[in-house]
Amino acid sequence: MPANPVRYGIPNPADPTVHDLPPVRFGAALVGVQVEMRRAEDGTWRGRLLFASPNAPAPLGTGEILCGASENELWESVRDLRDHHLRDLYRSLAE
Repeated sequence: MPANPVRYGIPNPADPTVHDLPPVRFGAALVGVQVEMRRAEDGTWRGRLLFASPNAPAPLGTGEILCGASENELWESVRDLRDHHLRDLYRSLAE
């Protein structure tokens, strides 16, 4: 009996996935941070940051400013971001 080639539960890497990061403090408020990543048609991994502001009705998002040849490279660029970088990105979107 041939094996069923259809796999269930395996996500398409081109569909964006969202991962939570630790929140950053901006003034007196904590701002939630998420990274949305996907695999582009050319095979590179692209990502953008989403900020859940307590004052905004919807998350504020950057463009696809993160890029890597592999998913691990993309995560490396995320890990290299420090709190002050995230605060500055959030400030640029909120103002």
